[in-house]
Amino acid sequence: MRRQLVPAVISMVVFTLLFGVAFPLVITGIGQVAFHHQAEGSIVEQHGTKIGSSLIGQAFTDVKGAPLPQYFQSRPSAALGASGDTVAGYDPTDSSGSNLGPSNPELLKLVDQRVKAYRKLNRLPDDTLVPVDAVTASASGLDPDISVANARLQAGRIARERGIPVAKVRALIDDHTQGRTLGILGEQTVDVLALNRALDRAVR
Repeated sequence: MRRQLVPAVISMVVFTLLFGVAFPLVITGIGQVAFHHQAEGSIVEQHGTKIGSSLIGQAFTDVKGAPLPQYFQSRPSAALGASGDTVAGYDPTDSSGSNLGPSNPELLKLVDQRVKAYRKLNRLPDDTLVPVDAVTASASGLDPDISVANARLQAGRIARERGIPVAKVRALIDDHTQGRTLGILGEQTVDVLALNRALDRAVR
């Protein structure tokens, strides 16, 4: 019994120290040195204040949850956190989709409400096709990007609210359009936080 127990205990201690302590410390060290920005959460700062992450979406709304019309709006979020706060969303500790299937009556009702709200906010005709990412949450609920089509449909509102030519807004969208992953995966997207920051810098 002792001949079996001692090697087993020693092996457990050695592998615990090796893979539970040494390996994580080495990987953390490499990450901090070689990829410090990413390892720290890809945090975005403005005038020394942390205002978000380039990897996590956020709401551009007032304290009551109403969209701020002078800013581009992010994709809806289903990551509501423990509080279930439908106003805030984008809780990185609760990355998740809604788990509602495409034929679920609750989802269909929610999408219909979002379509109407989107058209009203952007002053679009009732027959305007609304991009799917404008009215549905992603699987993670934390997408920092929106589709190019979504951004362009919001350009008119931004121009009106800011008192600038719509061509200038569209140029900013083009400047902040990101290509497909590896050139072939997914679609072109626009980082909402980066675009809104550029908008603030361009219009003071």
